[in-house]
Amino acid sequence: MSKKISGSEYPLKKIFSSDFEYVIPPYQRPYAWEEEQAEELFDDLFDFYEFEPEEGYFLGSIVLIKQDSESYAEVIDGQQRLTTLTILLSALASILGKEDQKELREYIWERGKKYERIEPKPRLTLREKDKEFFSKHVQELNFEKLKRLDEKSLDNESQKNIKKNSELFLKKIEENLGNEAENINKFVEFLVERCFLVAVSTPNDQSAYRVFSVMNDRGLDLKTTDIIKAHIIGELTPDERDEYNDRWEDMEVELDRDGFNDLFTYVRMIYAQEKAKKTLLVEFKEHVLSKVEPKELIEVLEPYADALATVCNANYEAVSYAEEVNAYLRWLNRIDNSDWIPVAILFLSRNKHVPEYVEWFFNRLERLAAYMHICALNVNERIKRYNNVIIEALKGKHSFNSPIQTVELNETEKEKMCEVLDGNIYELTAKRRNYLILRLDAFLSDGAASYNRSMLTIEHVLPQKVSDNTEWAKLWPDEQLRKQWVHRIANLVPLNRSRNSQAQNYDFAKKKSAYFSDREGVSSYVSTTQVLKCEKWTPEHLQNRQNELLKVLQENWRLSS
Repeated sequence: MSKKISGSEYPLKKIFSSDFEYVIPPYQRPYAWEEEQAEELFDDLFDFYEFEPEEGYFLGSIVLIKQDSESYAEVIDGQQRLTTLTILLSALASILGKEDQKELREYIWERGKKYERIEPKPRLTLREKDKEFFSKHVQELNFEKLKRLDEKSLDNESQKNIKKNSELFLKKIEENLGNEAENINKFVEFLVERCFLVAVSTPNDQSAYRVFSVMNDRGLDLKTTDIIKAHIIGELTPDERDEYNDRWEDMEVELDRDGFNDLFTYVRMIYAQEKAKKTLLVEFKEHVLSKVEPKELIEVLEPYADALATVCNANYEAVSYAEEVNAYLRWLNRIDNSDWIPVAILFLSRNKHVPEYVEWFFNRLERLAAYMHICALNVNERIKRYNNVIIEALKGKHSFNSPIQTVELNETEKEKMCEVLDGNIYELTAKRRNYLILRLDAFLSDGAASYNRSMLTIEHVLPQKVSDNTEWAKLWPDEQLRKQWVHRIANLVPLNRSRNSQAQNYDFAKKKSAYFSDREGVSSYVSTTQVLKCEKWTPEHLQNRQNELLKVLQENWRLSS
């Protein structure tokens, strides 16, 4: 038995031949290529076919566990390309006549050889959850039946991607080759003769995962989670892998691939309690895997994954306080950074069954996050502040009766927030300004309102520029006083429409009726409705409104000493 790692470049006619029987092991992630990636592959292939009549096209590398003397090959890396190429070859074959189709199917399906005792089987076998679906619809060329399937009836994202990419390739073939047999045959000849893959084969899983990791370091398009999974799976016995993989995949499906990768970032923060200085892969190994046995990592990740799904979807469930907690989560998700999430998932994973404590904590966490957002603390300041909470939360010596204290604002922080709230709010960045204006409106509505951020604009009641001989000039003759008030919170109202530059200088009565209200003369925002009820807009009125709004903010965020 060979023990060496070998690698060779092969044309697709060799890749999809009896020399290779590809099997996707159950611990691999699902087929994840979407239409964008499939279309890019086809376009690249077709452009090369048209403009490079002599050169060969390199499709990348695959990593296999395979003995030199056997065709059986477990695919450690490369299943996305192998699956997508199989879909493309099958789509091309489905359009051809009987004889041409029979020959092309040789690259899709091993027809078997009785005297060599080779059984008929597909060249590529997907994971257990998808292999029958893939064989039945793609490798057996049943694309019309696949097209009629309702996407919502499919079992998982992998099958949805298979269906979408199949339909995409059939469309691209018709557009570029006209579904003409002569054109298709020439394109297939290019694919099998002049398109190449490098197949790296190793005799055992340990060396395969090592190659997999090295290739990633050299630019393979893999996520950190893929590398960590390969490392861990390589440490497990074959009997342990199926269960481990199923649990891993459940988390990945629940969070989607990007969200799952984010989970590792947040867990790294919980363990490291400092800003990242290196790549996630390096730091996760350094701070997490150095402290957790491979078998134990799944036990570490699952509670955090559940908490992350709850936090991102704002769907906390409990017999009490669930509505309040989810309201705080929705506001937290409006903040333009995710630095608060490690704190949130750490707390929730350990205390989710104590709803009154969860409500207490997220009430404070939203205020802490709002303080840092509105007061524009930089990323280093935010991470340092949140890490104080993480450290205390990890001690475990806290409860509803003796809660975490570092999530509370201290007196200096309260004073700083009050100072910003009483300042020129409009000059904050749009995200900070909008968060504050909507949060105030929610406080005024007792939390009953909901908001569509995509439609939000912030408008001045007193215009930024006041023309002579207008009502505004008579009510506000002092230019310095206008500058003092124009950008403060009392003079700002949210609207669900684009700004109208002509309306900005309307007098107060016309501005209310033509610009601030809808056809029924009201507004979907409480703070704007308050303005509609005002008879005039004078410095005295604005001072009173400023005091009232600041009081609302200070009471709801508990900013008074």
